[in-house]
Amino acid sequence: MTYLLPDAVVVDAYRELRTRMIALLRETPAHLGATPVPHCPAWSVHDVAAHLVGVPEDILAGRMEGVTTEAWTQAQVDRHLDQSLADLADVWEHHIESFDAVLPHIPAPVNSQLVMDAVTHEHDIRHALGAPGARDSSAVRVGLGWLLDAAGDESGLATRLRGSGLDDFDLLRVLSGRRSPEQIARLGLDADAVLPLFIGKPLTPPDISIEE
Repeated sequence: MTYLLPDAVVVDAYRELRTRMIALLRETPAHLGATPVPHCPAWSVHDVAAHLVGVPEDILAGRMEGVTTEAWTQAQVDRHLDQSLADLADVWEHHIESFDAVLPHIPAPVNSQLVMDAVTHEHDIRHALGAPGARDSSAVRVGLGWLLDAAGDESGLATRLRGSGLDDFDLLRVLSGRRSPEQIARLGLDADAVLPLFIGKPLTPPDISIEE
């Protein structure tokens, strides 16, 4: 059994997310780029946006050595340090045509992982800016599908999570490491069963609850 959504849905979800985020970056006052992002404590809103822009840049340039590592993502932040949020929106838009030619050819499950990372950071930014929205988007469903698939179902955990009654957004935020153990339990989930999913992975739940 797979929880991955069809490739055509994944492609459309990324494109829709990109449109939303380009608009959000353009409408956000420049000084708010320095706003700290509680879910990414080492980064500001600007830094997270630079990562979102940097991923398609690196894919197009073939800079995939060390993909997903801290060094790889930090290089994306560093090369955009002198650009405003509006500048980042322009760069992201500039690459649309080139990236859209590549996007349908990114194989599963990597394509869904791309969307999972992007939608996770979309909501990290929205939380930091106090600008909630798009919690029922296709990107949320695609990202959750990848996370459930990655969890595996040998123990039945993914099936139990899917049947927990939580909405897709809450499950996405749990499985992307955006909920503390206390929050996971408060949502009615077995924190002791969920927390081992994060061992050895960069998605690490916060020790202190971050409310959204």
